[in-house]
Amino acid sequence: MGADGVVVEYLSAGANRQTSVADWSENGLLAFGADVNIALWRPAAQPPRGIENILSGHKETVKAVIFLPKSDQDESSYLVSGSDDKTLIFWKSIGDSHDFEAVQLSSEHTAPVNCVAAVRDIDKQAGWIVATGAADATIKIWSFENDRLQLLQSIETKPKFFPLALSLSIFDSSVLILAAAGTRETVQILTADLHAPSVDFSWQATLSGHEGWIRSLNFTKQTDEAGSDLLLASASQDKYIRIWRIHQGKELPALAAAGSDPLSGAFLPGKSPSNKVHHLNAAGKELSVTFEALLLGHEDWIYSARWKTHADGKLQLLSTSADNSLAIWEADPSSGIWVSMARLGEISREKGATTATGSTGGFWTGLWSPSGNSVACLGRTGSWRRWEHDSSVDAWKPCVAITGHTKSVTGIAWAKSGDYLLSTSSDQTSRLHTKWTASGNSTWHEMSRPQIHGYDLNCIDSLGDSQFVSGADEKLMRVFSEPKAVATLLNRLAGFGNMNIEDMPDAANMPVLGLSNKAIDAVDEDQEIQPIDDRDREAMDPASVVKKSYLEIDHPPFEETLSRHTLWPESEKLYGHGYEISCLAASHDGKLIASACKASSANHAVIRLFETEKWTEIRPPLVAHSLTATRLRFSSDDRYLLSVGRDRQWAVFERNTDIDAMYKLLQSNTKGHSRMILDAAWAPGQTPLFATAGRDKQVRIWSLKAGEAGKMQFTQTASLPCAGPVTSVDFLPTLVNGKLVLAAGTEAGKVSIYSVDEDGLAVTELPPRRELSLPKSVLQLAWRPMRRKTDESAAFTLAVAGEDSSLRLISFNESYL
Repeated sequence: MGADGVVVEYLSAGANRQTSVADWSENGLLAFGADVNIALWRPAAQPPRGIENILSGHKETVKAVIFLPKSDQDESSYLVSGSDDKTLIFWKSIGDSHDFEAVQLSSEHTAPVNCVAAVRDIDKQAGWIVATGAADATIKIWSFENDRLQLLQSIETKPKFFPLALSLSIFDSSVLILAAAGTRETVQILTADLHAPSVDFSWQATLSGHEGWIRSLNFTKQTDEAGSDLLLASASQDKYIRIWRIHQGKELPALAAAGSDPLSGAFLPGKSPSNKVHHLNAAGKELSVTFEALLLGHEDWIYSARWKTHADGKLQLLSTSADNSLAIWEADPSSGIWVSMARLGEISREKGATTATGSTGGFWTGLWSPSGNSVACLGRTGSWRRWEHDSSVDAWKPCVAITGHTKSVTGIAWAKSGDYLLSTSSDQTSRLHTKWTASGNSTWHEMSRPQIHGYDLNCIDSLGDSQFVSGADEKLMRVFSEPKAVATLLNRLAGFGNMNIEDMPDAANMPVLGLSNKAIDAVDEDQEIQPIDDRDREAMDPASVVKKSYLEIDHPPFEETLSRHTLWPESEKLYGHGYEISCLAASHDGKLIASACKASSANHAVIRLFETEKWTEIRPPLVAHSLTATRLRFSSDDRYLLSVGRDRQWAVFERNTDIDAMYKLLQSNTKGHSRMILDAAWAPGQTPLFATAGRDKQVRIWSLKAGEAGKMQFTQTASLPCAGPVTSVDFLPTLVNGKLVLAAGTEAGKVSIYSVDEDGLAVTELPPRRELSLPKSVLQLAWRPMRRKTDESAAFTLAVAGEDSSLRLISFNESYL
């Protein structure tokens, strides 16, 4: 808990799918672009935990992230990021913490920045040369020294290509060498004199041979010796990696001089190897570039290639591909032929493997850890995977990594017990997050991915502890029930859950062409799945078969398990609406579901109620709104149902079991706000009281009071002006020191906490906190239900769902509230 009672407990965000989007620094910090943010994660932390910090500064998707090379004398670390907003930001670490501040921002590029490369300027103690490539078809060369940025050169690549990959190196302490490539099949080599008065790159050679766009370039020195050759790896969409050798002197390197065949006879159909020698003259030195080797083995586009020189001098290359694999290559010491030493990832090219189960799209980037004994790669679901090398058995073992939504988080809901949090997103997934408490850990992780859908998901609510309902951009709602496999996993890792699992289905999978998850039986390790008949054979995705051993694990599940084996089977569909579902709410006793859909007329803007025993609609629907209802909330005793909408009005329905509809309109206020109302929340306590949040930059508090002729009605008791449109509100479900606690989030991303008197008359805003600001809209807020008294932490936890694809859990203790 922070000194002042506020602490960020959990941050979750998925990575952007770009080759240059991440870097792993020498001090063990991995930074990656996550929507408009940069997320910082320490993969080797024990126990494993999620993202440590999120840096906000860009306005659009972050595409390139790189740490500047660090020496022992440097006190600070530096990070450079480039984004679709056309800007570059240089970040500097603050103290020895994992926090960074922006020290330079450049808007010189006129289109999205795709790639960044950097090298230390050996003439200057604390200086770097940085190259950036953008969609404006330019490469810009910068000098960065003493926190100051200077543009040295701008190189046009038009009409040749748009740069997607860059690599910079220094050859023989005086030649700056830059490799650039992108939307053409060739690699361009440029050089400059490092000791000249001004750095001025000139085009020197065009390396041909690839047959597709080039996605990644990386230089390395072959050995640590002074005159060592440079090797360049280029990875292309033609499914091959080429290695090129840069050598000093008029004599050619041995392999090229002998005219030997670098392909070792592995000719491609109809191709002869191009072994043309390119001569360069740079900084008064003569250099040659020759083709060294062709690496065959991937079966789809190759997105990245990175070198690593290990402590024992062994040189290895890590490549990642759209074929869902990651390969580690090294040269055979006797023959010099490059062979793949290890292949990690998944093989799921069998018939019927669907995109939804994460089997296409592949790995977008691969990174070496500083020590080289671990690798991490980013998959198409925006999640990371990590392996560590176990030298005792010479094998790569998978490790716990991090996951997160890749688009805006549209809905969040706590289980009624507060044991876990459900989140749902425009990335078409629902996820379950909880604390890993087994074996003394106390860190939050995604433990299940109950729903993978074909529509953007908009809202979610929990029905009891092992069921939830969600609504999407389709006209129906779906109800999911927890399977045995997930219930036992949660019980083992997080220590909760009903162990009355006999009635539960074993597991679930998603049929190849279906939108709904079907209940299936889990199978033992040696058991084969028998198709019912030949017609069924095609539709069975072998990758989605759930073996019991998949979830008998003692750690949070890895991404391949999450995306395939932790689905919840769908138990019901609820029909009735004519358009996309806009909001839903489950009653606190779990017996009713209220829902609404997008509407532009009164007959579609009705609220429909469904009972959860027989799953039938209760008719007639409730009528109040004329446009889309934006939020529905049941009061804590389920006596009242509150609805707010785009028609600027709120309506309160009171429970009445004597009528068919079960709820009856008690009061509606057609002028609740002067602009549309976006959210509402009930307060706990004896007096019925609720808050509404509007686009008119107001939060209004309404309390039940006796009005004219003694009739009870809700009247406004307070109005809180906010800096911008208010998008979300939620009340803490308990009183703190006799006061109500209200959280409100705005379109600008600010979360404010208010202390409210129980009668709703006096309101005080608590001091603002840096942890409570997001770069984009706050889409939903949800306080965690109060747990059993045995819970040792006295903290109150607020879940924040952001349009920036982040999910944040922030804890407060009484000293702050």
